[in-house]
Amino acid sequence: MTRNTARRQLWNAAHVERAVLAEDLATLEDSQWATPSLCGRWSVRETLAHLTAAASIGPARWFGSVLGARFDFDLHNDRRLAEHLGATPAQTLEGFNEIITSTTATFGPVEAWLGEVIIHSQDIRHPLGIAQRVGIEAATAVAGFLAKGDFTVPSKTNAAGLRLEATDGPFAIGDGPLVAGTTMALVMAMAGRGAYCDELTGPGVQALRARCLPPPGTGTQDRRA
Repeated sequence: MTRNTARRQLWNAAHVERAVLAEDLATLEDSQWATPSLCGRWSVRETLAHLTAAASIGPARWFGSVLGARFDFDLHNDRRLAEHLGATPAQTLEGFNEIITSTTATFGPVEAWLGEVIIHSQDIRHPLGIAQRVGIEAATAVAGFLAKGDFTVPSKTNAAGLRLEATDGPFAIGDGPLVAGTTMALVMAMAGRGAYCDELTGPGVQALRARCLPPPGTGTQDRRA
């Protein structure tokens, strides 16, 4: 498989995951949009607007926005999110539907952008009690990417010294105390979402859970959007 073919497949997977998320959110009541997400201080609606923002800005405009915010990434993210929030939840979802097939991105490998979609989708679904429908191939690709480096979240650091094994797919990496669970639960735990540690088993879970706790006063927002 050529690198270009692999990139196309990863982008196609991101498009599929966006479409499935849009379908999941199409019947939400207005009150549900204000539900706190797993993503720091953002609500479900704000997290979806963040996903729209991430798929709507290229490198040059991103750098200009970060520079304008004096490298305050929370301010940068809040400004970009506000651009795509809309006046109502229906407008927020409409804006997201418009970027479902977007390949616009700032920087980094496509695996990172697929991870952006998958992780924030679960940030939204989990507190709403919506079952995850992420494809196993897409989840496995993101798990492998997260385990190999700290890109925008300290995922490699979180997994260090542990043996991670998926119970529903081929993902397995590392040496040390075992942490076992679904590929998506491992992805979310590596991304710092401690709520997913409840779905994991093994002697290494306690160590991973401790690493998921953010320092006081911090959030989990992505710096790239």
